[in-house]
Amino acid sequence: MGVDPLTAAEARVLGTLMEKARTVPDSYPMTLHALVAGCNQKSSREPITNLSDAQVQEALDGLKRRSLAFTSRGSRTDRWEHNFQRAMVVPEQSAVLLGLLMLRGPQTAGELRIHSERWYRFADISSVEAFLDELANRSDEKGGPLVVQLPRAPGSRENRWAHLLCGPVDASMADAQMPAAPAVGAGALADRVATLETQVAELRMQVQDLLDQFGLSRPGHPESNDRA
Repeated sequence: MGVDPLTAAEARVLGTLMEKARTVPDSYPMTLHALVAGCNQKSSREPITNLSDAQVQEALDGLKRRSLAFTSRGSRTDRWEHNFQRAMVVPEQSAVLLGLLMLRGPQTAGELRIHSERWYRFADISSVEAFLDELANRSDEKGGPLVVQLPRAPGSRENRWAHLLCGPVDASMADAQMPAAPAVGAGALADRVATLETQVAELRMQVQDLLDQFGLSRPGHPESNDRA
């Protein structure tokens, strides 16, 4: 992949830097204290971690050696930034997908599109799949593949994708990280509900895109009441 495989802690720290750079730019670059809190937050993380200051600092040192992170000058407290796109030579869209996979574990293309909304707005699932395919077929000259499509798990309708930044993925371990399967007889219903939830999220994004194009607000939104 062009650099030595990351440890789990390094991947969590790197993904957190990439996330905060996009979602809370006013708080970026990040102090060690803020980065520890971001790594260990309970939302948008799989698995949940409890990294110490020392573990995060060790991970930062490892990322710095790989040129994947660096400290900003001009502050009494060290602030950290990622250097992922330049070091890995990948476009913005690919970096977003890899960052999400580092933070949330294996996901389907549909899940990645929904989870990426605050990072980058993909036009549709096909565009997500195109970038995943590009990452999976990356040439050896560029460092080799950065993602892999996992075998479809029993009862699943879609294949999930995993990153390779920490080395080869054990598909059986990835399956073990999946939520527990629903009780017998409820599987079909659970699949339908999950599919519908994904479709509803997709429709909401499409409606918001149309509203943005015409400069409108959602019905019931405070801005729409102001215009009435």
